[in-house]
Amino acid sequence: QVQLVESGGGLVQAGGSLRLSCVASGRSFSSYAMGWFRQAPGKEREFVAGINWSGGSTHYADSVKGRFTISRDNAKNTVALQMNSLKPEDTAVYYCAVRLVVKYDYWGQGTQVTVSS
Repeated sequence: QVQLVESGGGLVQAGGSLRLSCVASGRSFSSYAMGWFRQAPGKEREFVAGINWSGGSTHYADSVKGRFTISRDNAKNTVALQMNSLKPEDTAVYYCAVRLVVKYDYWGQGTQVTVSS
């Protein structure tokens, strides 16, 4: 079965950093784009960052540009999200996902990120 498992979430102070990791199993996603999304209580799930199959192209939500960095290691079938200068509004459950063509077809269960002021 295909599984995506996120890790690295936790409680941090504003201005701190966290590094999220997503490990895929069941199949290789080295040929596909991957991304990170987040969902805060009472809000819709929103796009955070994406990366193409090779890792040579990335894009970010305006709210995280300059603070977050997405990367991937296709040999290990992983994708990471380095989050710096965290703000309370970054508090959310963060999900990694894989996009086969247009939609994101595979999703992890999420990891909680809580940023205190």
